[in-house]
Amino acid sequence: MGAMSVRSQSTEPSEPSEAVHRAGFACFVGRPNAGKSTLTNALVGQKVAITANQPQTTRHTVRGIVHREDAQLILVDTPGLHKPRTLLGERLNDVVRTTWAEVDVIGFCLPANEKLGPGDRFIAKELAGIRKTPKVAVVTKTDLVDSKTLAEQLIAIDQLGKELGFEWAEIVPVSAVGDKQVGLLADLLVPLLPEGPALYPEGDLTDEPEQVMIAELIREAALEGVRDELPHSIAVVVEEMLPREDRPADKPLLDIHANLFIERPSQKGIIIGPKGKRLKEVGMKSRKQIEALLGTPVFLDLHVKVAKDWQRDPKQLRRLGF
Repeated sequence: MGAMSVRSQSTEPSEPSEAVHRAGFACFVGRPNAGKSTLTNALVGQKVAITANQPQTTRHTVRGIVHREDAQLILVDTPGLHKPRTLLGERLNDVVRTTWAEVDVIGFCLPANEKLGPGDRFIAKELAGIRKTPKVAVVTKTDLVDSKTLAEQLIAIDQLGKELGFEWAEIVPVSAVGDKQVGLLADLLVPLLPEGPALYPEGDLTDEPEQVMIAELIREAALEGVRDELPHSIAVVVEEMLPREDRPADKPLLDIHANLFIERPSQKGIIIGPKGKRLKEVGMKSRKQIEALLGTPVFLDLHVKVAKDWQRDPKQLRRLGF
């Protein structure tokens, strides 16, 4: 209560501080079977966990997104960290470290029903090297132990941080199965995120992040060299992304159909160029970048359409994803 009465006396208007929205990235780490994916699904709700058969982005694969009134928490994947025996292993570990340093919070999953082992220590030691990123210890599978065992595990985890010279931002026991405290975990992760607007549109996010990125790449390529003539009047919508059927597994091809919307018919010529040459270049350039992003060969089908004054029409803006 004390804090509330103080706030009401402060001369600052209390409105903005109440309406702070936060958005950022979190990743869960832990030994295999530590309950990471169960936890992700419980947090996000099954329906938006990204499906595994999507072409994966080379940077961070988005596993799912937690939408809340006050925040958006984006859960990203990292390849598992392991003791490297090969150069590839070391490279993978570098990717992991980079990701850990780039996310806003790391959740370290430790099952309540297994004593801390060398694998946990190995990961914790790596985490200790990443100074800036806050680390939350998430004790999973609490439904499998009694309160004494849980208490001992919490103390052991606290000790582990002290030994390695860092402080856990939080230590949270959860049981994703019983949905126990999964909401609490989200409540504790949110304050560790930076302030800012939502980074992804709300809605079904099965492959949304990829479509958003792909549309951006096409738009960038289409604006190149004609920025002065068409500074903002291009919107790109990825209509569909479908794996081409009847392809051998080792030679997949992804069909991407996208529309470029412009405001006026007179702009069509600028985008398409003499004999369609410019549009072809836009297609080639963005296709290369999309293939690099998705790590899979792409057939890109681009069409230019006129959407009259789309920038001033809220209905069109919504359809075009703004």
